[in-house]
Amino acid sequence: MPELPEVEVVRRGLERHALGRVIEGVTVLHPRPVRTHPLGPDGFAVDLTGRRIDAVRRRGKFLWLEMADDALIIHLGMSGQFRINAPDDELIRNTRVRFRLDDGSDLRFVDQRMFGGLEWAPGRASDPVPHIALDPFDPKFDARAVAARLRSRRTGVKRALLNQSLISGIGNIYADEALWISRIHYDHPSDALGPRKALDLLRAASDVMASALDQGGTSFDSLYVNVNGESGYFDRALNAYGQEGRPCRRCGTPIVREQFMNRSSFLCQRCQRKPRRESSDSAQD
Repeated sequence: MPELPEVEVVRRGLERHALGRVIEGVTVLHPRPVRTHPLGPDGFAVDLTGRRIDAVRRRGKFLWLEMADDALIIHLGMSGQFRINAPDDELIRNTRVRFRLDDGSDLRFVDQRMFGGLEWAPGRASDPVPHIALDPFDPKFDARAVAARLRSRRTGVKRALLNQSLISGIGNIYADEALWISRIHYDHPSDALGPRKALDLLRAASDVMASALDQGGTSFDSLYVNVNGESGYFDRALNAYGQEGRPCRRCGTPIVREQFMNRSSFLCQRCQRKPRRESSDSAQD
């Protein structure tokens, strides 16, 4: 699933190509991405047609297009992407929604697995995703306050990092990378972190995501691309995630993969010692 750097790459691409454009027409090729609209695909098309894109915003893994007081909330899910095309370009497979813009271009929403969605939110442009916490790239993000909240959680530290109501934008990739940088096991209890260690962990997450953004994000396959079809290449710089069997770049111990929350965690068992006390990973957040 795209995480903060990948979604920010998409936001910048949309801002570059669609900001200030007027949507002259909408074609919904599959109803699932607009499933939340009360009037269905036809109502979605009517509501979006004629609207000007005034801003392209992001919080964590969520995007939204501001259109006066209204917003189009975008969640890319597992495989959602946007592509800018000429109107007569062949539709690539899994194109779900087409927006015809007033400069003659097509903005297309493509989603293979269809876990993503486009939600029309009238009157909610100022704060369309209030349930999502600020992310480390937000100017209002208070790292010390978030570190204190992180330490108040009786749960495993990785579970806390993935909690989007605590800190948004971090997913499995950058959680594993930040924990490797900080030499913290994913099952280390959050409430056992010292104040400085918790703050260092948040800074590590912010730094690694900034580095990923500089390289266009992390692309393991064609499901994540920018609006021009280009892939990111931060996967070449990953220290832990996806590196099973390769030597740790710090100590040479092979990176291992362990099961975690129906997914995987990658770590160095020498640099990231398993906590001695009983795990609180199963504790309620």
